[in-house]
Amino acid sequence: MNSNLPDFTPVLLGSDFNVYGMARSFYELTGKPVKAFAEQQLAPTRFTKIVDLELIDGFADDPQWINSMLKIKERYRDHKEPVILIGCGDGYAELISKHKDELSDVFVCPYIDFDLLKRLNKKESFYEICDQYNLPYPKTKVITKEMWASDEPIEQPFDYPVALKPSNSVEWVDIHFDGRKKAYRVKSRPELDEILQKAYTNGYESDFILQDFIPGDDSNMRVLNAYVDQNHHVKMMCLGHPLLEDPSPSAIGNYVAILPEYNKDIYQRFQKFLEDIKFTGYANFDMKYDSRDNTYKLFEINLRQGRSSFFVTLNGYNLAQWVVRDYVTKDLADAETVYGNKDANKHQLWLGVPVKVFKKYARQNGDKERALDLIDHKRYGMTYRYDKDMNIKRWALLKWMEHIYTKNFNRYFKENKG
Repeated sequence: MNSNLPDFTPVLLGSDFNVYGMARSFYELTGKPVKAFAEQQLAPTRFTKIVDLELIDGFADDPQWINSMLKIKERYRDHKEPVILIGCGDGYAELISKHKDELSDVFVCPYIDFDLLKRLNKKESFYEICDQYNLPYPKTKVITKEMWASDEPIEQPFDYPVALKPSNSVEWVDIHFDGRKKAYRVKSRPELDEILQKAYTNGYESDFILQDFIPGDDSNMRVLNAYVDQNHHVKMMCLGHPLLEDPSPSAIGNYVAILPEYNKDIYQRFQKFLEDIKFTGYANFDMKYDSRDNTYKLFEINLRQGRSSFFVTLNGYNLAQWVVRDYVTKDLADAETVYGNKDANKHQLWLGVPVKVFKKYARQNGDKERALDLIDHKRYGMTYRYDKDMNIKRWALLKWMEHIYTKNFNRYFKENKG
């Protein structure tokens, strides 16, 4: 806790692991609970003293969202200290960016303009930008609803298995059908046709991204977190090496074990990209190493910190401090860029599942051995397990959550990750 910090007020949007991780980061700076607003209560922010959560019906979408935010804004209008607004999810980040002009007279909104956000959020236009900056990504075909509805068969140019994911992740959250997943590894043409049929007949309107499947298990993934200041200069980069992902359908691809990693080339390439496009705020990149051509292929950029991004704070680069230094203490502009994880002696393993689950399901390799050594030396941590925020109700809830994680791995790992 830094008692010398000037006053400021963080306001978070959401109630999931991302919110808890950011709230914990702020709490470690200030020792004060953080106000949050969301549409519904989720488990990570139950029975906690560090998140003061207020629920608002319909808070996930316009016009209810902006109408509610304009009322919330009036609560903070007389605050003399900076009030920092952070959306902990794709939908909230998009809404803040969309309405930034209406909110910025009261809130600090560390987000890019809406036009750039739409270009980066839509995978088709994002990959066009990648082409401009020589950032490799998997071979890709866009499938539209019109293509699916036509009488012409959809050309599938890649060998099976292929990767399939919705282009519009915000819209996808509200689509429901049997077999719905966050993303798919498709093993046959009939399976591809069935997914498209179910999605489009259940209300999905946007495109799908069909991609060449990059071989290799979860340990070939990398995740990069960055903070870019209001002058569009990258001030922090922290690379993670995931070793295991969630196999359950609704959360497939979410990282549940991350080793810190240092890679000068990745840092330099993405720093240039973010500064050239005039980015600002938090950014989160997912990529996978392709052994066929020795490149890291980029999947997407998230215009926010992610649910596993607490691994950054865990490794000594507190996620909250960057926006505070940018807009409150205002000492970030003259600071050198921090390239995380250079000193392996300070590495901490981040886990999103119980240790026993990691030990059982992570692929056996040298990286897992490093992770196990960190576990043996008590150099690991979890977002949701926080000694300063524990009571009997929360302890029981976390035990139940971990029981569900274990059950889901037993049920889904072979099907989706084996």
